[in-house]
Amino acid sequence: MCNLYTVRKSAAEVAAHFGVDAPAAFNMPEETLPGYPGMVVREAEGVLVLQSMVWGFPRPMKSKKTGLPIKPKPVNNIADLTNFMWRGIAPKPQWRCLIPVTGFAEAEGEKGSMTRTWFHVKDEPIFAWAGMWRISDEWGPVYSGLMTNANDAIAPVHNRMPVLLHRDDYARWLHGSLDDVIAFRDRIFPPEAIEMNRTAELWSRRKATGVANAVDN
Repeated sequence: MCNLYTVRKSAAEVAAHFGVDAPAAFNMPEETLPGYPGMVVREAEGVLVLQSMVWGFPRPMKSKKTGLPIKPKPVNNIADLTNFMWRGIAPKPQWRCLIPVTGFAEAEGEKGSMTRTWFHVKDEPIFAWAGMWRISDEWGPVYSGLMTNANDAIAPVHNRMPVLLHRDDYARWLHGSLDDVIAFRDRIFPPEAIEMNRTAELWSRRKATGVANAVDN
């Protein structure tokens, strides 16, 4: 699953890519982590807007010791469209969004010393991940990204990957039917379009941000 991605471009550059107006004051994290703010492009009253939301739908949690409610867990990847968290919004275009990305990472290596392996789309400094959003009681507007089986470029590192969209896919994703959503999920993104960069960056350095979210391997 994807638990880390980047947007290493300015708000103005992202806005220009998607053909939206750049907000006057818009703080964008360079690295986006589950449970923290990220940016999405969605349609509002027939116009595309760039908006900050929390990455992950809140899943209610209870303490194993006391049985009392504790801080919700951010569910930041959409795997099963029939799950109760998604089935009510998946057929409805008003809950679709585009997640701007410049690169996404997977953990690779031995447990305890995993490193970050980055993936990018060749010749696309900015690309889009197919997302869905809603308004939650806990965190306000939240979003999550649709996942699919990994193509041959990503399979050596992980068996899943984000549903990536070409530029001419954007309108169909935002306005299409549930059949279109399923078609995007089942489509194999061209492996030759993916560029992989293995690094020595430790995955575990994410803990310094205070996000306690396990890597899903």
